[in-house]
This record gives sequence, structure tokens and C-alpha cells, in this order.
Amino acid sequence: MRSKFTVSILASTLLLAVYDAFLHAEEWTDDQIRELSSMSLGELELPPDPTNKMSGDSAAAAFGQQLFFDERLSSNGRVSCASCHDPAQGFQDGQPLGTGVGQTARRTMPIAGAAYSPFLFWDGRKDSLWSQALGPLESPVEHGGTRAQYAQVVAQHYEAEYEQIFGALPDLTGVPRVAGPVDDPVARQAWNQLTENQRDSVTGVFVNIGKAIAAYERQILPGRSRFDDFVDTLVATGRAPIGVLSSDEIAGLKLFTGKANCTQCHNGPLFTNNDFHNTGVPPRLASSPDSGRLIGASDVLHDEFNCRSRWSDASPEQCVELEYLVADSPTLQGAFKVPSLRDVATRAPYMHAGQLATLPDVLVHYNQAPPAVIGNSELVPLGLTDTELRQVVAFLASLTDSSRHADATRPGRQAF
Repeated sequence: MRSKFTVSILASTLLLAVYDAFLHAEEWTDDQIRELSSMSLGELELPPDPTNKMSGDSAAAAFGQQLFFDERLSSNGRVSCASCHDPAQGFQDGQPLGTGVGQTARRTMPIAGAAYSPFLFWDGRKDSLWSQALGPLESPVEHGGTRAQYAQVVAQHYEAEYEQIFGALPDLTGVPRVAGPVDDPVARQAWNQLTENQRDSVTGVFVNIGKAIAAYERQILPGRSRFDDFVDTLVATGRAPIGVLSSDEIAGLKLFTGKANCTQCHNGPLFTNNDFHNTGVPPRLASSPDSGRLIGASDVLHDEFNCRSRWSDASPEQCVELEYLVADSPTLQGAFKVPSLRDVATRAPYMHAGQLATLPDVLVHYNQAPPAVIGNSELVPLGLTDTELRQVVAFLASLTDSSRHADATRPGRQAF
């Protein structure tokens, strides 16, 4: 038989729950609910990729997954795509600057949900997942190899897989291992000595490597979070569920969509508008500030593998993003890609070169809105109190994939 004390405790707990439910019952307007609904993962639909006819092919994705983890696709045999895009760390590396065979000048971007972005990298210098995958392979500080090397790795180790998907491999007789249009003078000279047909054959295999990797990467999507559980219940019932988000997280969510103005850039199911903005983040090296999108926009227009190139499977009218891209606007100076905030609490440090160590540091920066060292910052001071800053940080933790604590190697929700 329960004691009066136990009954009293139970009654008090029930009253607190009822009181909490009363406090939250009317706190969301129809407009707010519609806005939150637009940010749920349930609203995410995988877009087609007309530049890659193998983008939805399961065999290509399986082949791409093998390539993604293959360290032979590097000059030293010790670097793979997964070296920086580590599944156990949300497909990034937790370092201020990415490190392959050398050190890059920017932070490794997470790739969960990258299939939804019209432009890739912090500066948007690529316009498809497959062309993005090719960039690091030839970068002297990332994979550091050449396209001839990679074509020969495929011929030696993946002939059956490749030919099942893309057809017969070309004859690579007479093609040296170190050959490609890269900065290394030896590799470039060897490349220039090949016939045009040989260069096209090698580049064709190289492109298909990128398209297979992209087919795999399209499957890497963010997992459901407590925020999604909260919103889905709110949308279905019109009432906020109890116990899914803490009071601080709910207060932070209201600030995120209101006073803090975060949704101006961080909106939609991936919490990004996929655009580029100058937010006055100090450069990692004051002596050589990064121009960001100003260079990236020009690069993608002239990229060998862009949507309008002969290596793309898209028709010219499908390359709308390139058609309307303005590459010389002064607003692009010092602008960088808006990253997704999904799982953001798990992937410090932050910004394009890891300049800010913690989420509180990021919120303080946005709250103070310092002037930009290069270009013009779009920020204005927010006037948030310390309590409000803490609440926004609390809310951001609710965007973490709920399964990550149970299985740190889980790559996220699968597209197919």
C-alpha cells in the first residue's frame, strides 16, 4: 500500500505535468506551426541530378561506396574520402583545417544532405556532387594523385564493377601512372604527351569515378532528431508534445525563428538556404584573407566538369543555376556557404576555417556582429542576453541525430 508521502509526490508530479502542458498548449500560432513544419525532415525530398545519369543507380552507389573508402585513390596510399569525411564523426573530421597528404586552407564540410545543394565547397566552386568528388582527388594537399593513376586503380581492382555500370574500360596501354592536368610539372608534362584520345579516355574513367562516389553520397542524409519529433507532433495535433524538448530548447527555438533571425539563412529541413553570405568571420590568417565566393563563382563558370560541360549528362536548359549566376558582384567578397545545422552541436570547430571553437563562440560573434576584414558583413547586432544566447545553443543541440548516441558509425538516413 502506498504511503501518503508517495501519493503526495505522485500528485505533485501530475500537477506539474498538467501545469507544463497548460503553459505550452497555446504557445504556437498557425503561422509558427507552418514555419516549423517546413523545417521538418519529413519535408525533405531528394532532388534529381540531371548531370549524373547514374545518380539513382544502386550498383553505382555500391561501387562509389567502395571508392569512397579506398586509400589507393591518393598519392601516398593512405588517404581516402573517408579520411576527412569520417562516418563516425558525421562525415567530417572535427579539425579546424582538413588534412590529406598535406593541409588545406579550409574546414572539412559535412556531406550529409549535400545532394540538395546546387553548389559545393565553402566557395561553391563546383555545381554537382560528382564534380565536387573529383576536386580533392587532384588537389596537391588532399589526395594528391592524378587522373591517370585513378583510372589505373579502377582497371586493376574494379574492372568488373566498373564495366557492369559504365561499360568497357578503355585501353590504358602507354598511359603512365603519374599523368594529369595538375600543378605538378612531371604529371602535367606526361599528360600533355598523351594523345587527345588517350586524355579523353582517362578523363572519362575519372569522371565516372566521381559519378559513382556521388551516387553513394546521395544516400548520406541526416537522421531524425528530437526537433523533428517535436514538430511532427505539433503539426499533427496542434499541441506541443511534453518532454521532447526542454524549456530552454523551446525558448531557444522561438529565438531562433524570431528575435535572433537565424532562419534568414538557416531555414528548410536542412537549416540552410544553400546560399553564400559574408558574416564578418575573421580570417584564419589576417595577412591573406580568403575571398570565398568571389573566386568560387568564377571558378564554377569555367570548370572543366560543370553542368554545361561535355562530361555532364544534363542538357543546357537544365543548368539554370549557372545560367543566372552573377560572378563579379562585390557582395560575394568574403562570402561563404551557409552550412546545414543538422548535427551542428557535434562538429566543432566552426566556420570555413575553424576560426570559432564552440557554439557559444559562434553565437557571441553573431550577437556582436563585428565588421568584416574583407568585404562587407551582412550582420547586425542582435541584442541577445546571455540567457537567450544559452537558450539558442540549447536548441541547436536538439538538431542532433537521435541515433548517434546509440551507434556512432551510423551514416544517417538512407535515401534508398
